Order: sequence, then structure tokens, then C-alpha cells
Amino acid sequence: MSQLLPAADRSRPPAVAPATVPHPAAPPSPVADPAAVVAPVAPGARTAVVGLGYVGLPTSLALVGSGARVTGVDIDPARLDDIRADRADLLDVDRERLRETMRAADPALRLTTSIAEIADADTVLICVPTPVDRHLDPDLTALRAACAAVVAHARPGQTIVLTSTSYVGTTRDLLVEPLAARGLRVGQEVWVAFAPERVDPGNDGHRQELTPRVVGGVTPDCTARAATALARITPRVHRLGSPEAAEMTKLLENTFRAVNIALANEFADLCRDLHLDVTEVIDGAATKPYGFMAFQPGPGVGGHCIPCDPHYLLWQLRGQRREAPLIETAMRGISARPRRVVERVRDLLAGAGRTLLGARVLLVGVTYKPGVADVRESPALEIISELVRAGADVGFVDDLVASVRTADGATLRRLTDHTEREWDLVVVHTAQADLDEAWLATQPMVLDATYRMTGLPRREVV
Repeated sequence: MSQLLPAADRSRPPAVAPATVPHPAAPPSPVADPAAVVAPVAPGARTAVVGLGYVGLPTSLALVGSGARVTGVDIDPARLDDIRADRADLLDVDRERLRETMRAADPALRLTTSIAEIADADTVLICVPTPVDRHLDPDLTALRAACAAVVAHARPGQTIVLTSTSYVGTTRDLLVEPLAARGLRVGQEVWVAFAPERVDPGNDGHRQELTPRVVGGVTPDCTARAATALARITPRVHRLGSPEAAEMTKLLENTFRAVNIALANEFADLCRDLHLDVTEVIDGAATKPYGFMAFQPGPGVGGHCIPCDPHYLLWQLRGQRREAPLIETAMRGISARPRRVVERVRDLLAGAGRTLLGARVLLVGVTYKPGVADVRESPALEIISELVRAGADVGFVDDLVASVRTADGATLRRLTDHTEREWDLVVVHTAQADLDEAWLATQPMVLDATYRMTGLPRREVV
């Protein structure tokens, strides 16, 4: 087993088992001739994608666009029904590609709940979620189940590529060693690599065909075969020397973003104290053509990456009794940001002679970013829960989200008549494309958590 994973944490069961992960079936019979060296075949022509979420489905469609035939595996029949019915949240280019594929007499994308069907593929991509639990520890349930299922049905000649973000050493722990235990020699009979996903939901400018990828294989041949498969859907593949280097690359990418977002939030607080517009300051700094990258403050961080990925590194370091003070401080700041928004709501209402108890507060936009129908880790969920807990009368409006659940399990449905009601305070959380700025301008008090609604007459910032 990898020496990089804390031994004390190896057997601890994660908190929640996501519903969209293939369960392992009984292993197939052992390799007929373990001594035989399997001749390589061109990777990627027949690919199985395990997990059809925000990464797996766009990846499948990109592969179809490259001319590959794809088997998409997801054990959640409802997810497959949504894909077939064109209800999946996708970029326009991917949505059109999905429609064309589903209309074909012989679709290049075949959907199934059976993990056993990966045996027909020359390449297997594992694209399952790696969230954190309520204690901010990695929830490896989905990843362990998917990798175990792939190992159980792997056959000689396949290239297996893990794309899900995880701790350093995951690829060896969950793929290489179990494959060896089955009698499959990595680098000779099967080829294994890690190539972290780079999917930016809702951003057409960063779709997979435009975004470089990195890959690190167990052997140079593993790297080469995985790179060949990925070259179908990316303009450039950067090769690294090991799966561990690729795993740490992904952790660095999103930890970098987390640290800088925390810094932007801190500067926002400092600028407000000094009566400065933080957006103006950031825009000014961004004119420097070197040594600066603009990050924007906001109500917190949501989605699948930034709130989660750095905790995989911190969790691993804790098992080694090591610290990363800068990262730890940044993640504490990010975690505290939604409560900062609630404190600001409380302060603004107090200034108007009101308390949170009974105050009418509307959140505008609840997704974690504009243009995606996704509320995973959205700061809006904690903001709403805290406001409700304090006794506020809370509503929300967002055309992409029908309802949300509060911390106590209650369901809050979006309003269809918010413009006909009177609100003590409106919080702009996510600026969707259809945001009605003219109506916002009529409200008595607006807390702009996006820092971008500069034209409003009665605007406050967090």
C-alpha cells in the first residue's frame, strides 16, 4: 500500500455513499496465462466512462466527437433517464452533441447500469465524485466502489485512467495493487495512469477540447497509452513521471485557487473598512501584465473542487503529523465566509432598526456559480439555513433551481412572485444571466455578495 496515506485512516468508512457509483460484482476468472505479455492496441477507440456526472458525461460526449465509441456506466437509472431525456445540465455544444448522438440509429454513446460492460472497452476512464463529509474529511465511498468494480472486470489489454481528485497515492492503492492481486501485471498486461479532470461547468471557453491535460502513469508505457487516449479530447497532454505527481498537480491547482479566493475575500473586508471599492482595486491590480492573477471575492466557495480538494491534502498530512498553515488558514476563511454574509445581513438590518427575527430576506441566485444548475457546497445553503435558524422569513429566486433543503431538513421552494412582495433586505448571491437589475434598484436594501452590482443605488457589500 502507498506510504503516503495515513494508516489510521485507511479503514475508516466514509460518511455517505453517493448513489451514482457502480458497485463491484464478483471478479471474473483469473487471467488465462499470466506469463503472456499482451500486445498493445490503440487506446481510446472504444472507451468506457464510469460515472456520468458533471465530468463523465461531457467527457463521454467529447470522446464521441472524436470518433470514439463510448460505453457510459452509471448505476443510477434516474441519471441515465435524465441524459436520454435531455435533462442533464450541459454546455450548449455538448447538449447538441448529446441530441445528435441519441437520435442516431447506432448511437456512439451507449448508456448502461452494468459495470461488466467495461470489458468491451480498450480504455476505461473513472470519473466519480470525491466529496468531503460534514467533518471535512474525504468521502471515498464512491471512489473505492468504482475502482473495485473496474478492477473486478478489468481484462488484459486495457488502459485504465483515474480522473477523480483524491489523495496522493490513490492510484496505486485503489487500482495498481488490487490489479496485481488479481494477477494482472501493470505495465505489461494492463496500463494504469492518473489524469485529473479539468472540467469548468458552464464555461464554454474552457471545454475539454480547448483545455490541456496532465497525465502520470505507473510506467512510461502507461503514461504514453493514457496520453494517446486523452489526446482525442484535448489540444495538449503534459506528461508527468508518476501518478503521484499528477495527483499532487490537481491538489495544487485547486489549493492555489482556494488560497487566492480567501485572500480576495480578506481584501474585500479590508477595503470596506477603509471605504474603498475592492472591485476597483482588483481591476487596477489586474492591469499588471506579470506577477498578478485576479481573483474575485464573494459569498463563499461552492461546487465540486475548491471547497473539497484541499481537504484531501490536509487530511493526508494530518495522518503524518504534518501541518500546512497557509492552506489551513485559507480553508478556515473559506468555510467561515457564508457566516460572514449572515453577520452582514444582521448588521445592516440592525442599522435600519430591525432584527433578523421576522425580517423578510430574499436570496437572488442560489447555485454555486452562474449558469449551472448545481447547488453542491453552495454558500447559499448555509446562508439560508443560518437565516432561517435566526428566525428570518427567507425566500429565494433562481430559475435554475426549483428547491433547496435547509440544515434542519426542511424544503424551501423558489418563489414565483418575489417581485410582488416587500423585502427588508435582498442578498444577491449568484448573478444569473436573467438577473433583473431594474427590480433590484427599487429595493430598500441590497447586499451585493457578488461585488459586481455597482450600479445599484442602495447597495452594500459583504
